[in-house]
Amino acid sequence: MTKWSGRGLRGSLLEEMVNYTNEDYREKKLALIQKIPTPITPVEIDQETRHITLAYFDQQSTVDYIGLVQGIPVCFDAKECESDTFPLSNVHEHQIAFMKEWEEGEGISFILLYFPKRSEARYLPFRDLYAFYERMKKGGRKSFRIEELDPQFILPVRNGLYIHYLEGIRLDLEFREKNACNG
Repeated sequence: MTKWSGRGLRGSLLEEMVNYTNEDYREKKLALIQKIPTPITPVEIDQETRHITLAYFDQQSTVDYIGLVQGIPVCFDAKECESDTFPLSNVHEHQIAFMKEWEEGEGISFILLYFPKRSEARYLPFRDLYAFYERMKKGGRKSFRIEELDPQFILPVRNGLYIHYLEGIRLDLEFREKNACNG
């Protein structure tokens, strides 16, 4: 079991933004995406606030969100990045394995990155995440810099609430189609 003490997306601005976006997409019948809860066992509860202050994860989580975008299976994880360098330790090996299997099953997996200091969101296709991961496994950098990300995958953030990640999926699909024709 893994120990949890208040880290991750719980209550974060990014989670609220993604949930708002998902609700908007659902209402418009563009996508049906659900947040996947991670089962935890509470160990300590603050009696005053009734908040869990210490817990253990019951099992390893896969990704934050799973669903369908116009019939296409989609899974993604949402990560905030306080600096322009993203440590790959923030994406666990079992998550990489799950996303790889998802892709092999003809789904789309990606990381939704949010850089609060820049008020900027990025769509990181799994193929790019996997390349960074493989580089690390071969002894290379254990992180990647924002400059290494494809600028076409900068996502619009509207009204400070809404991250239009369907645009990233559209670009990802176009890339896949083009490479399938060329390969």
